[in-house]
Amino acid sequence: EMDFWGGGGNEIVSNSAHPRIRHAFVKYKDLTVGQTWSTFMNTSAIPESADFAGATTGLVFIRQGQIRYNMGNFQVAIENPESWGGDTANDSVPDVIARYNIEGDWGSISVSGLARQLNTSLGNSESAFGASIAGRINTTGKDDIRFQFHKGELGRYVGVAAVKDLYGEEVEDLTSVLVAYRHFWTESLRSTVLYGKVEGDVSNRERTQWGVNLFQDLTKELTVGFEVGNFSLDELDKNSNYIQATMRYAL
Repeated sequence: EMDFWGGGGNEIVSNSAHPRIRHAFVKYKDLTVGQTWSTFMNTSAIPESADFAGATTGLVFIRQGQIRYNMGNFQVAIENPESWGGDTANDSVPDVIARYNIEGDWGSISVSGLARQLNTSLGNSESAFGASIAGRINTTGKDDIRFQFHKGELGRYVGVAAVKDLYGEEVEDLTSVLVAYRHFWTESLRSTVLYGKVEGDVSNRERTQWGVNLFQDLTKELTVGFEVGNFSLDELDKNSNYIQATMRYAL
């Protein structure tokens, strides 16, 4: 799977963009090898949003190379290491992820754990651990509640670069939550209300996001949407409102 979100051109002349790989993997029976969504990420818990990246604050959102093995509802994987904020050149021990999935007519929930080795800029190694629970719960009709809660030394895994893995020689410990409610007004018209928050203990970063949107299916494949919301970066005393419209065609 590819898109054209890569760099390459500019607004002066061509507005062109490079192709960018999103997913490139082989799956054979219970084994997956290649680049795809991290095993730590529950894609069914992602709220519907007009933003290309979605409701990023509070969201585990990461694609990377990995080797994953499924054993029924249990998954285990080794994935690409990266000591963001430290010595990335010596990242040789892969991240280890274990996940258990629970599914039913009521929806689905995943419980995940992450263990990894981080390399500081002074050449020291630090162990890091974190956990996550995420899911989608069906309510009345087609409505659903989607949620994620993350705690631990998760760094780059949460919030699309909300906090680093390391600040100097200290490993960041974060607390993160994302919750969204989607309501269908009709069979083709729906809205999502979402709220996300990330807090880091070493960086003292606190970031929040809220959004409200409206989506209308024009055809089975074509959808238009409109969203208003707000991003807040408390550690920088920054606050930004946004309005976004989208048109999406899905095969």
